[in-house]
Amino acid sequence: MKITNIETFIVDAGWRPWTYVKVETDAGITGWGECSDGRAPHGIVGTITDLKAVLIGQDPRAFEARFWDMVRATRQSPGGIAAKALAGLDCAFIDIKAKALGISAVELFGGPMRDKVRVYWSHCGSSRVRHHELIGVPPIETWDDVAALGKEVAARGFTALKTNVVMPGQDGTWYSGFDGQSGPNDEIAPAWLLAHIEKLIGTFRDAVGPDVDINLDLNFHFKPEACMRIARVLEPFKLLWLEIDRYDPQALLQIKQSTNTKICTGENLYYMRDYLPYFQLHAADVFMIDVPWNGFSQSKKIGDLAEVFQLNVAPHNYYSHMSTSISAALCATLPNVRIMEIDIDDVPWKDELTTTVPDIKDGYMTVPSGPGWGIDLNEEVARAHPWDPAKSGYSKSTPPSRSF
Repeated sequence: MKITNIETFIVDAGWRPWTYVKVETDAGITGWGECSDGRAPHGIVGTITDLKAVLIGQDPRAFEARFWDMVRATRQSPGGIAAKALAGLDCAFIDIKAKALGISAVELFGGPMRDKVRVYWSHCGSSRVRHHELIGVPPIETWDDVAALGKEVAARGFTALKTNVVMPGQDGTWYSGFDGQSGPNDEIAPAWLLAHIEKLIGTFRDAVGPDVDINLDLNFHFKPEACMRIARVLEPFKLLWLEIDRYDPQALLQIKQSTNTKICTGENLYYMRDYLPYFQLHAADVFMIDVPWNGFSQSKKIGDLAEVFQLNVAPHNYYSHMSTSISAALCATLPNVRIMEIDIDDVPWKDELTTTVPDIKDGYMTVPSGPGWGIDLNEEVARAHPWDPAKSGYSKSTPPSRSF
């Protein structure tokens, strides 16, 4: 079997793009991968285009060999955009091999350890506060709206949610160091913001009750000193985790050792080499793995390495249903999974974009068992929603106020 063509799709996902790669073969089998990036989709697509010369005519079923062919071709640009391009292609190659054998991709990696995986409602309130009209849901303008959303999460059977530092209001937003809405981003947490975060998580806790887990994502928005103060403020709420991204494992360990609040990290790391120093220090309690950024074959290795260090992992998955199916497959192959991320509030055409949609009941998703990933892209829908290059990937809105 030989690769005959590689095609990419950048799809409009409202406030960010979703990126897919399609690999065709002379056997008539097509493989799909997702490698979405909110900021630089064209950089990923350009890298995939550059890799065609390395891949056309090769056997996609030898996905480990193809991965190292791609690594050698991009060795002067390790990680980042190049890694995401490799990840999408790696997933497509595995999809092809499993389809050729008539089995699910899970079967290629030892068969399922579980049929269902627990999921949490991610960006809970974060999407609504900025994009409620596009999503078709109520806005987040008051603390009562936050409470109503928490009750909705529980009523729909979810047992966990994750939010950001949501700022309710008629021109609501969420506190971010990515979009320039907070002025110069010195990654500090002034007293008013600490009080706001305490109010936000307290409102969610009162709404969902003691049995629904809550995560708060701080991403790269705060320095360790600020993270430590935030973590201590949140200790009474017994979070499932406080999510913090730091490229210094010692800094993350400092945060972890300062608080009883559990710490999660890792969504921006690549391959075992990036994770290893964090694992060796036990710098966090839970580690995220982004499959569309690492590829499935490498994500499995990261998960297995985490098990060596007695650590749980959780797929980072704020993308489309294709990524969700691939991430669920990873959960099915590992013995050390904590929970899986999924976005519930999303663009209205999300379900039309793929041939299947996640089967979620009582807060658990059934792992797809069809050939390959058990999901393909609906190309007509993808072409009907092209990403506008003029979009930034993140919406602009009113800077947060201290009046919350």
